[in-house]
Amino acid sequence: MECIFCSIVSGKIPADIVYRTDLVTAFRDINPVAPTHVLIVPNQHMLSTQDLSVEDTDVAGHMLLAAKEVAGLEGINDRGYRLIVNTGHDAHQEVHHLHIHVLGGRPMRHKLG
Repeated sequence: MECIFCSIVSGKIPADIVYRTDLVTAFRDINPVAPTHVLIVPNQHMLSTQDLSVEDTDVAGHMLLAAKEVAGLEGINDRGYRLIVNTGHDAHQEVHHLHIHVLGGRPMRHKLG
């Protein structure tokens, strides 16, 4: 069974795509927890940050640059935004395809760190 994010990237499942390059795709989360909630995924299937290697530096870098681009497109870059990457069971990673959550559009409730 193909993963849901791979199906979105390939166009088999419709999604509200907000940004795309040859390495990453960004689309709106179907269950947003903030006014802006966009997911950024590598176009190639990768399970999590645990699967990244030195050979994936371009993809990892593009994911972070895509977050900056999405924040600008969504108009949240000036006020700030939060990036979240969940990795594994204890972090509640629900879809086992590496992804970054871009959250913004309101003050975040919890201070981290």
